[in-house]
Amino acid sequence: MDQKEKFMREAIRQARKAEKIDEVPIGCVIVYENKIIARGYNRRNIDKNTLAHAELSAIKKASKKLGDWRLEGCTMYVTLEPCQMCAGAIVQARIDKVVIGSMNPKAGCAGSVLNLLQISAFNHQVELETGVLEAECSSMLSNFFKNLRIKKRQIKQLHLE
Repeated sequence: MDQKEKFMREAIRQARKAEKIDEVPIGCVIVYENKIIARGYNRRNIDKNTLAHAELSAIKKASKKLGDWRLEGCTMYVTLEPCQMCAGAIVQARIDKVVIGSMNPKAGCAGSVLNLLQISAFNHQVELETGVLEAECSSMLSNFFKNLRIKKRQIKQLHLE
């Protein structure tokens, strides 16, 4: 297993933590000098907070660890393509590179809907790599939403009986 897969597997492990608490399974790690310095997973529903995305949690922890808001020299590994809020935070944090497992054609802002990470007019652009452990990241999300739809149908059936 290469380094990219190793770090993405840890992001997947973080996503599984979100899944266990009925959150959308999105996980993230930030790597500096070949070491994981921060981890995060989606907690929006549990925390009742729009900002509780995996990437923002990891950025906050990485900044604390390095003692700086600038995360130059860092690489982020994330299981799902970042949204506009997270993509903006990644640019603001000056993260060098983002490695993405699965793209998000409905809300992704690293190339799917928009690419906020590589706008030449901004003062920082982020190197991108996509498709690392894509099948695993994608199926984890697909299975989560499939199971969610099944649960909703079951609840609806109970109310109809």
